[in-house]
Amino acid sequence: MTGSEPDRPEQPELKGVDLARRALEEARAAAKAKGKSVGQGRSSPRGGIRALRSRRRSWSGAGPDERDPQPFGALMGSVSKQRGWSAQVSEGAVLGRWADVVGPDIAAHATPTGLRDRVLSVSAESTAWATQLRMMQSQILAKIAAAVGGGVVTSLRITGPAAPSWRKGDRHIPGRGPRDTYG
Repeated sequence: MTGSEPDRPEQPELKGVDLARRALEEARAAAKAKGKSVGQGRSSPRGGIRALRSRRRSWSGAGPDERDPQPFGALMGSVSKQRGWSAQVSEGAVLGRWADVVGPDIAAHATPTGLRDRVLSVSAESTAWATQLRMMQSQILAKIAAAVGGGVVTSLRITGPAAPSWRKGDRHIPGRGPRDTYG
């Protein structure tokens, strides 16, 4: 020790609760020195815990808030609108969510093959299903418009199964082939 310092007993280092108590005591002493006692309300008319909560809103609370985690689908929807991808996303939704859009019964017997110039090409598993889908064309278009929005698909091009090729080998004689009906 140097000669200029007064002799103080060495205090142990405070930790945990003891450190918090020491800080509280020092805060109370500082408040008494200013003329207020700790625990009294503010002198302003808007004081209190409610005013503090309304000013400082750092938690989201019980209701949804823009700072809460957002669903991925909603986030991607907003990004696609900002970048002008809405038309492509809608077209992809028709092809990707075919079973959800038209229902499991139709989806079990028909598959979409492509979408070009707002015309959806659909391939049916049999000629009977192709005929049935042609008769239901307006209802299918209404389901698509309800699911992904109007104007994405304006008409359907429904085809049945492809006929087998009777052309075998290198040499071929032109003609209609066997007289059977396919599709």
